[in-house]
Amino acid sequence: MFKILKYLLLLTVLLTILILILLRQPFFQDRLLEIGIANMANPESYLPKEDALSAVVCGSRSPINDPNRAEACILVQAGEKIFLFDTGNGSIQNLNNWNTPWNRVEAVFYTHLHSDHIADIAELHIATWIPGQRKSKQKVFGPEGVKSLTDGIELAYTKDYFFRNEHHGDILAPLDIVGFETHTVDIENPVLIDDGELKITAYSVSHNPVDPALGYRIDYKGRSISISGDTIYDENLVKYSKNVDVLFHESMSVELLNIINNNAKKTNNFVVDIVTVDILDYHTPILDVVKAANEANVKHLVFYHHLPAPRNQLMENIMYRGVDQIRDGWTASHDGTMLVLPINSDEIEISSIN
Repeated sequence: MFKILKYLLLLTVLLTILILILLRQPFFQDRLLEIGIANMANPESYLPKEDALSAVVCGSRSPINDPNRAEACILVQAGEKIFLFDTGNGSIQNLNNWNTPWNRVEAVFYTHLHSDHIADIAELHIATWIPGQRKSKQKVFGPEGVKSLTDGIELAYTKDYFFRNEHHGDILAPLDIVGFETHTVDIENPVLIDDGELKITAYSVSHNPVDPALGYRIDYKGRSISISGDTIYDENLVKYSKNVDVLFHESMSVELLNIINNNAKKTNNFVVDIVTVDILDYHTPILDVVKAANEANVKHLVFYHHLPAPRNQLMENIMYRGVDQIRDGWTASHDGTMLVLPINSDEIEISSIN
């Protein structure tokens, strides 16, 4: 037995020396790099291959900073079609890191025009233009004012479009499909897409003085998702979220914000002092989120757009204090939280990309 162990140890040492020698050889280095690049060029998609309605949280925080989270963004996949709901700061980098198939992004829907929901719109439309090789202008839906947003991005990127086309030509960077096809949502005609299998409906929420502010409901082959955007408790959200499989709802911890506010007063940080008071009247406290979900008979509730995003277990315990007493079936999302709703099933599969 001892001799076998000695030979195994000797073999391990020899193999280690051989690998170290090979790693210093240019031909071996080049071959390893070729294998790595091949794997990067043909990555496995993180999105489900089976027919399902799926959602991935590509940004879970509010404007209150957290180095490990992007601002508000939810990717929804219905069959093969991908839709984005808001593109907050850092969200497109998340989607790039996860090797999102940009060629399958059909449209982006904006809940409202606060910066933490729109900041990455420029990155989005470049990603779908050249890497994604879309076949037409980027479709955008949003509340009144969204056309000014997309017009402004097109104006700001005029030179960029020209330079990329001059360098790469029409095959890679065609100018005829650069920019946006923008649709301002008319809440009197809330059904935005309806092809018989997929239906996307806008509904109004309360985020005064931001008006209009929107939520969205997505129905696909008997499965359903509702996305709140930013709002206080709103009976209209309850109405449009009735009996959905999953409700993504913004979440605010008054307790944590009060602690942050008290510290801001002690340190004379007047900006944080004012902001942490002002935001209390146009976001939804955690237990009011649960109230809305329960009244709507939602199967599973997902908290996102955390105010503030908990950075450790202690903050999370304080933020969701009392939820378990009045609600079964809920998830506090992080960037990369994914829910899959298989067709012809009642199952809700929850996992994480990260």
